[in-house]
Amino acid sequence: MDLARRLAHVRWLAGGTGSGKSTLTRALAERHDVLIYDGDRAERDYVGRCTARDQPYLWALLHAPGPRRWNGRSAQEIFESMPSLHGETFGFVVDDLLALPADRPILVDDFRTLPGEVAPLLNWPAQAVFLLPTPTFRDRALRSRFADPDRARANWGDGDHREALALRLGRDELWDAEIRRQAAVSHLPVVTVDGSRGVRDLADDFAVRFRLADRATPRADR
Repeated sequence: MDLARRLAHVRWLAGGTGSGKSTLTRALAERHDVLIYDGDRAERDYVGRCTARDQPYLWALLHAPGPRRWNGRSAQEIFESMPSLHGETFGFVVDDLLALPADRPILVDDFRTLPGEVAPLLNWPAQAVFLLPTPTFRDRALRSRFADPDRARANWGDGDHREALALRLGRDELWDAEIRRQAAVSHLPVVTVDGSRGVRDLADDFAVRFRLADRATPRADR
């Protein structure tokens, strides 16, 4: 069966870290009758499904010491070792989506999805939209996110957190460039986020792009 037809109920909200994907996804879910596929949570399940043969980059990442994942390498090296850059995680996402009910739209909130991967599965171009933050917006978002030492340690271990953040920002800049390149080739929409638009405004915009405007979330008191 054609995958694009089987996934016609899916809307893809992907793009760079710190762009507000999760915030926007939650806002859409509050207003429309949709399910959310949280890529960050789903990634935890990939651990038990990956193998050294089929997902060598993911396997290497999972078995690397915490500090080694960020410190001691360049941003370019970290970018080039990303499992998703090599298509190792997208199959997991598709398998998960096919296993979910198809009776209402599913919003995929996933950093790892690339335009070239998702393009063959779309029924209309705006079924997938990529959010990319400006450097200033991302810098502010990530510094706020990792101001909590426990959260920083959970992501970067006990290495130099300032170095890790700088590497993270450098890697994400390279990831954004790859998304822009692939989106241009696949003629898919990219939305730049700089903080000038509120969540409500963006949710209105994306409800139209995703054809959700006529789907209201049922109220508990109805």
